[in-house]
Amino acid sequence: MEVGMARADVVQSGLFSNPSLNLALQLPAGGGLANLQGGIASNIADLWQIPIRKQIAKRKLEQTILDIARQAANLAFEVRAAYYTTVGDRQLHDISLENLTIAGELRNLAVARQEAGAGNAIDVNLANSQVVEAELLRESSRLAAANAARRLATLLGMEADADLLVLTDSLPAAPANEPDPEALVRLGMAWRLDLRAAEQAVDAAEANLQQQYVRIIPNLDLGVAFERAERQRQSGRKLLGDTARASIANGALTAPQIQPRSERQRNKRTDIIIGPSLNLALPIFDQNQAQIAKARYAYNQGVQMLEALKLSATQGIRSAVDQAMTSWRVVRLYQESFIPLARDNLDLSRESYKAGQASFLSVMEAQRFFLNSRKRSIEASQIAANAIPLLERSVGRPFAELMRATAEESRPGPDADDSEEGAEP
Repeated sequence: MEVGMARADVVQSGLFSNPSLNLALQLPAGGGLANLQGGIASNIADLWQIPIRKQIAKRKLEQTILDIARQAANLAFEVRAAYYTTVGDRQLHDISLENLTIAGELRNLAVARQEAGAGNAIDVNLANSQVVEAELLRESSRLAAANAARRLATLLGMEADADLLVLTDSLPAAPANEPDPEALVRLGMAWRLDLRAAEQAVDAAEANLQQQYVRIIPNLDLGVAFERAERQRQSGRKLLGDTARASIANGALTAPQIQPRSERQRNKRTDIIIGPSLNLALPIFDQNQAQIAKARYAYNQGVQMLEALKLSATQGIRSAVDQAMTSWRVVRLYQESFIPLARDNLDLSRESYKAGQASFLSVMEAQRFFLNSRKRSIEASQIAANAIPLLERSVGRPFAELMRATAEESRPGPDADDSEEGAEP
């Protein structure tokens, strides 16, 4: 299995996929068989770059996966924020309808006092102005709620009428315990997908720098070479001349010497040489300095971007935690103190106005204060709800998970309990 995978890596890297073939033909001047030289070779310089290339490809793949996951998470956070905005705007519209009812009740009270002779037309006109203002707020709140629902439907990919969206969950309540900002910073450094993607980019840049150092030797050709030696053309044999030379040498008529077949084949034999070949390109003038400098610059830039991203993420988490905790405190103040106080003031002013002990202006001011308080309370709850997706995006985890993680991190361990017990006298 390992041999097969290694062979696949070699093929994918381009090794032996484009071998080079060279031939040389040299013709002898006197004729005969030509000198033939040839060889087949392939560059094996990529062989030791396979692990680095695999590392670079792995880092880039992980970076791409993290980027896609981060985009999906950001879309989820954006949808959650749009949901809370839609819920808050619909609640503001409901509040505007209730405010219109309350303004109508005050107008009826002013009309009844006028008919009884205890009021005047000024009070009725002021009450009517409150009703008209409540109607204007009703229309503006309806449009805001409709636009928020359409944006939510767009993010959800729905083509149906946004007014038909049924929102089952209300705005989330403020948590009982506030999270520790520094604990969330530590968790964010370990959870944020953009930081993980930036780290993978730095690792890929570092591997690319190592690859450029390896590429100092650009070519190392390994192959097989062969050579066939040349053979001069052999002239034909002259029997009369050979007979004359042999007769003169022996002093009598003598037949020429007969050449053996082995001798004739030896003269026709051609020498062929086959063996391995190695071609190494020496980096005398070009040692890949330009690509090394470029890769080093990209690596240093990636490290600096990672540090800047960590710094921005740290301050962003602290800002998101501060905004969330502040908005939660504001919501508690509205729900626990502001709204009950405004309700009591309105009830007391109405009773006093019915009894003739308070002016209509005081009642109208108490009612205005109560209506604005309810509106601002919903807006504060909406801001607090939208602070949760912002906190989730800053840390990189859902709100329930990060609250649970911070609670577990702040919980003292058994060693701390033992040390505290041992410290007691």
